[in-house]
Amino acid sequence: MTDGREKMNIQWFPGHMTRAQRMIEDNLKLVDAVCEILDARIPLASRNPDIDRLAGDKPRLVILNRCDLADPEATAKWRRFYQERGIAVLETDAKSGKGVNGFIPAVRELLKDKLESYAAKGQVGRPLRVMILGIPNVGKSTLINKVAGRKAAIAGDKPGVTRGRQWISIDAGLDLLDTPGILWPKFDSQEVGELLAITNAIKSDVLDRETLSANFMLRLREHYPDALRERYKIEPDPDLNGFELLEQAAKKRLVSKGEYDIERMANTLLKEYHEGKLGRLTLEMPDDRAVDTGK
Repeated sequence: MTDGREKMNIQWFPGHMTRAQRMIEDNLKLVDAVCEILDARIPLASRNPDIDRLAGDKPRLVILNRCDLADPEATAKWRRFYQERGIAVLETDAKSGKGVNGFIPAVRELLKDKLESYAAKGQVGRPLRVMILGIPNVGKSTLINKVAGRKAAIAGDKPGVTRGRQWISIDAGLDLLDTPGILWPKFDSQEVGELLAITNAIKSDVLDRETLSANFMLRLREHYPDALRERYKIEPDPDLNGFELLEQAAKKRLVSKGEYDIERMANTLLKEYHEGKLGRLTLEMPDDRAVDTGK
């Protein structure tokens, strides 16, 4: 590859995805709006491009979740990116609950015309219905549980935990339709697959973790070189390839009896990124590649 990254074979085609997509299509007529949850670290790669087609003309709310792990300056750019396209945006950290109390007000603002219409018709008690969409492991069920104030949706750290349709009543005026996390059958580029694997949306253990980590090292060198200096005490030398950078980090961190372990370093790098130990890092920006938001 021209940027020095190693080519990887990334495949993802779980059988339940087709059923999930069909279920979403069948149930869209039941809802007033669509809420799409994205990973704030990878707001392009964590979008299923089919959702634009599936959602059609329904009012849309984008939630940038895991904002606590993302670069705040980058998140501000993403917020502007969606707002300029007429899509409402909410930033959250579902795990801690940060920003979640803004969800219900955001939905009511999004559907204020619908609420006024209900009021004019005397249908004051009629609830708003919102479909919640998102790729696997983006924090969808965790966010729903925080909004509901109870364990209403099944949550887990493995992709595809939510399999069937779940209606969840938040209060007298709002019902949420939880849906299975859906990915697309084929990734449009290695870029998307790598980013999903780095952030654990797909299981990185089905890939060559050393190659994945080596390519991740090149991303860090380009966008966050200080993370390499501060966390692994290595200089992000532009003449080194990703495996050589990984080797440098292993020599600094994981030496035992004169031996260093590249495989263990690869696992350590991914684990520490997931835990936020490398800092608040966003891995793609609005101008990285063209995005069709359907708007």
